[in-house]
Amino acid sequence: MNYAVLSLLAAAVSVGYGLYLIAKTMKLPTGTPTQNAIADAISEGAKAFLTREYQTLGLIAVVITALLWYAMGSTYGIAFLVGALCSAVAGAIGMNTAVRANIRTAVAAKHGLAAALSVAFAGGAVTGLLVAGLALASVAGTYLWLQGQGITDIRPLIALGFGGSLISVFARLGGGIYTKGADVGTDLVGKIEQGIPEDDPRNPGVIADLVGDNVGDDAGMAADLFETYVVTAVAAMILGSLTLPGNTAVLMFPLLVGSIGIVASIVGTYFVKLGSNKKIMPALYKGLIAACVLSAVALFPITQALFSSLNLFWAGLLGIIVTGVMVVITEYFTSKQYGPIRGLAAAANTGHGTSIIAGLALSMKSTLMPVLVIAGATLVSYNLAGLYGVAVAAMSMLSLTGIVVAIDAFGPITDNAGGIAEMTNQPEDVRKVTDSLDAVGNTTKAVTKGYAIASAGLAALVLFASYTQELRSQALTFALSDPSVVVGLFIGAALPYVFGALAMEAVGKAAQAVVVEVRRQFKTIKGIMEGKSKPEYGKAVDIVTRAALKEMVLPALLPVGVPIIVGFILGAQALGGLLMGTITTGLFVGLSMTTGGAAWDNAKKYIEEGHYGGKGSPAHQAAVTGDTVGDPYKDTAGPAINPMIKVTNIVALLIAGFLR
Repeated sequence: MNYAVLSLLAAAVSVGYGLYLIAKTMKLPTGTPTQNAIADAISEGAKAFLTREYQTLGLIAVVITALLWYAMGSTYGIAFLVGALCSAVAGAIGMNTAVRANIRTAVAAKHGLAAALSVAFAGGAVTGLLVAGLALASVAGTYLWLQGQGITDIRPLIALGFGGSLISVFARLGGGIYTKGADVGTDLVGKIEQGIPEDDPRNPGVIADLVGDNVGDDAGMAADLFETYVVTAVAAMILGSLTLPGNTAVLMFPLLVGSIGIVASIVGTYFVKLGSNKKIMPALYKGLIAACVLSAVALFPITQALFSSLNLFWAGLLGIIVTGVMVVITEYFTSKQYGPIRGLAAAANTGHGTSIIAGLALSMKSTLMPVLVIAGATLVSYNLAGLYGVAVAAMSMLSLTGIVVAIDAFGPITDNAGGIAEMTNQPEDVRKVTDSLDAVGNTTKAVTKGYAIASAGLAALVLFASYTQELRSQALTFALSDPSVVVGLFIGAALPYVFGALAMEAVGKAAQAVVVEVRRQFKTIKGIMEGKSKPEYGKAVDIVTRAALKEMVLPALLPVGVPIIVGFILGAQALGGLLMGTITTGLFVGLSMTTGGAAWDNAKKYIEEGHYGGKGSPAHQAAVTGDTVGDPYKDTAGPAINPMIKVTNIVALLIAGFLR
C-alpha cells in the first residue's frame, strides 16, 4: 500500500475541516458599525502589509526557482516553488481568518467567557489545521509527483523544504519587525509620554499595533511551523534513505506519524471547553493533552505494521513527551502563577535597572532545562533507533503542529478583541472577559514559541545528521580535530548573534519612525487628546510597513548567503562546523530571547493587576521599560532564530553534492 496517498487524504481532511471552521466563524455576528470600522482598519492594514511582503518574496522566489532549475534541474525548481507557495497560502488564509475572528470574539464576550473562548479558539484552529494540512500535503504530494515521474531520488524534497524555510524566515522577520516596531513606538509615546492606556483610540499608532499582532504572531508563526514540519519530514525521509537504503518503510513512517497527528489535533479541538473553574489555560491544555494521548495510542499499531521492532514507537512517544515537558517548562518561566515572574515583578519595584538585570538573568537561566530535555531526548532516541530514531522523535513532536498553532493563533485574536473592546468603550463585564483571554493569550504565545524552538533544535539536528551522512557518502571525513571544522564552528556560532542583532536594530529603526509620526500627530492635530479629532491611523500603518519591509531583507538573506560562501571557499568540512555552531548558539539565543521577553511582559501584567502599586506606579513604569526591551526579544529576534537555523542547515544540505 502507498501510505503517501493515505497521508494526502489526512491532509485533505485537515484543510477541509479548517475551511469548515472558517465558514462557521464567518456566520457569527460582527457587532456595531464602530466596532466594524476598527476591525476593517485592522484587516486592511494586515492585508496591505502581507500583500507588499509577498510581492517582495515573490520576486526573490522567482529568482531562486530559476537558479535551482538551471543548476539542479526542473524537479528542484518546482519543489522549491511548491514549498514557498504552500507556506505563503497557510500564512495568508490563517491571518485573514484571525482578522475576522477578532471582532466576533469581542462581540461574543458580551455572552460570557465560554462563548468568547470558543470563537477565539475556532479562529486559531483554522491557522493550525491549515498549516499542518498544507505542510503534510506538500511533502506527500511532492513525493507522489516524483514517483509519478519515475524519479527514485528523493533529494528534490530538500528544495521543497528550502522553499518553506525561505518564506518562513522572511515572514518571521518582516512580521516581527512590523509588530514590535509598531508596539514599541506606540507605547513609548502613548503610555510613557502621554500617559494614556494601551489600545487607547486617541493614539495614532494603535491600529498599526493591532495589525502587528496578526502579521507577527499569526502569519509569522504559521510560516515558521509550516517550514519546521516540512523540513523535519523531509530530513527524516532523506536520513532514512541514506542510513537504510531500499527500505520504503522508513520513507513512509514520517508521513504516517504526521497523518495521525493531524487527526488527533482535529479531535483535540473538541476537548477545548471551559470547565466549572472558569480557567482558560486548563481548557486549552485539555485539547493538547487529548491530541497527545490519541497520537501516542495510534502510533503503536502503525509502528507494528511497518517494523518488526517497537523501538521506533518508543522514539515517537518520546517526541510527544518532549512536547508536554516543553510546555510545562515554558509556562513555569512565563506564567504569573509561578516564582520567576513574581520575582521579576519584585525586581521592578526597585527600579528600571533592576528590572532589566533580573529579566536578563531569568532569560539566561531559562535555557538550561529545555536544553537538557532536548539533549536527553536526542540520546535516548539515538540509542533506541540510531539517527533515524532522532528523526522520528522530531517528526512525532511536529505532528502536533495543528493543535499547537491553534493555541498560539488564539493569542493575537484575543489581543485584537481586547483592543476593539477598549477602543469602542465596551462595558466593564465585556472588558473583563477580553482582558482574561488576552492575559492567557500572552502565555500561550510564549509556550508555543518554546515548542517551536525545541522542535527547531531537533529538526536542525536531523538536518545536520543528513548533511554528515551526505559527506560520508562522498568519502569525506568530518572531525573536530580538523582546523577548518573549528573555523566553521566559530563562524556558525557567531551567526545567530549577528542575525539577532540585525533583527533588534531593525525593530529599533521601525520604532523610531513610529515615534516620530505619533509625536507629529499629537502636536499637529488639535483635539486628539480630548477625543474631538480622529488620528490618522493609516499613516502610521504605512510608515511601519515600509520600515519593516526595508529592514527585513539583509538579516533574512544572511542564513542563505553565509553557508554558500563558507561551503565553496572553506569546504564541506568547514560548512559542517558552521552548522554545529549555528545549532548550538542558536538554540540558546532563541530560548533566552523568547522566554525572557515573555517574562518581562507578564511581570508587567502581574503589576497591572494591583501588585506593587499597580498601574502608574514606579514599579509599573520600570516593568514597562522591561517589556519594551523584551518585545523585540520575544516577538522578533528570538522566534526568527528558528527558521534561521533551519535555512542554514537546509542550504548546506542542498549544496552538499557540489562541495569537496
